[in-house]
Amino acid sequence: MTLHNFNAGPSILPKTVLSEASNALLDFNGSGLSILEIGHRTPLFTSVMEEARALVRELLQLDQAHEVLFLHGGATLQFVQVPMNLLGANQVANYTETGTWSEKAIKEARLFGGVQVAGSSLHTGHTTIPKSLNLNPSGAYLHLTTNETIAGTQWHQFPTAIGMPLVADMSSDIMSRVLDFNQFDLIYAGAQKNMGPAGVSLVIVNKNCLGKIDRSIPAFMDYRLHIKEASMLNTPPVFAVYVVLLTLRWLKAQGGVAVMEQKNKAKAKLFYDTLDALPLFQGPVTKEDRSMMNAVFLLQDPKLEKEFLIAAEQEGMVGIKGHRSVGGFRVSLYNALPIESVQAITSFMHSFSTKKG
Repeated sequence: MTLHNFNAGPSILPKTVLSEASNALLDFNGSGLSILEIGHRTPLFTSVMEEARALVRELLQLDQAHEVLFLHGGATLQFVQVPMNLLGANQVANYTETGTWSEKAIKEARLFGGVQVAGSSLHTGHTTIPKSLNLNPSGAYLHLTTNETIAGTQWHQFPTAIGMPLVADMSSDIMSRVLDFNQFDLIYAGAQKNMGPAGVSLVIVNKNCLGKIDRSIPAFMDYRLHIKEASMLNTPPVFAVYVVLLTLRWLKAQGGVAVMEQKNKAKAKLFYDTLDALPLFQGPVTKEDRSMMNAVFLLQDPKLEKEFLIAAEQEGMVGIKGHRSVGGFRVSLYNALPIESVQAITSFMHSFSTKKG
């Protein structure tokens, strides 16, 4: 039976990446050593780190002011590291509140300074994206979570001319669509959605926004030191960075971010068109704010949910159960997911709907 991996994260990786990574576990680049046992400061690995950083620059078309880092701790650590580096104790940062992950970021930022919630979708149950913002004009920065994996919402337009640094958590939609990435002063993303395995995070930071607060920052939390040491301030997550490199190579070979965007649009259109056409199902998110990465949905009759889930799993649909905090179902449409998997689940939805109709 063919398996269709819709897990929200850690999530599907390209088969070629998995094959190359498994070979490197036994013999990395003909060295006779496993990727797991090479020194991180040897040329064998420094070349991996350098190529990975260069590919990020190339794929996202970054300018020279932006530095590329690979760090530990996932996006969760970045909830802390961002305000520690950018938010002074007597300053206020603007945050948007669009779901679970932005709420977590807000909570951590309040440990370091003031937070103004500049826009919130709490009143809609996080089924929308705020259409207007009430910014503190002297704010240290504006923070957005570009895609909420649990709520299934995504920013499709971004605020401009805000007069302060723009910070974005892109954990679940980095590399999935073409943007002017240079408009963001800081981007962070856990790798385990579109870029690689869990265990490493990508941070892209405009070095011109650093060093402007009056705070002593622990060495491990200081972006400037990570930049100075080229992501080698301590031992990096070697294997995770290597799998990111393989994934970035794969992405480039596919045609880059622009090609990924077109494929992702086609997958999302097929799924949402099916969802809207079948009365048995309900999509709670406002159509213009739907995520291209994480499609959430419900059954009109909650009594059918268990039956639907069991039947889907029997057909090889993996990871479609919604997050435990909201229930329902979620289909994640990340870069590595082939459209054949979307065709399979939409066909199954049609079949299930016919049986219950």
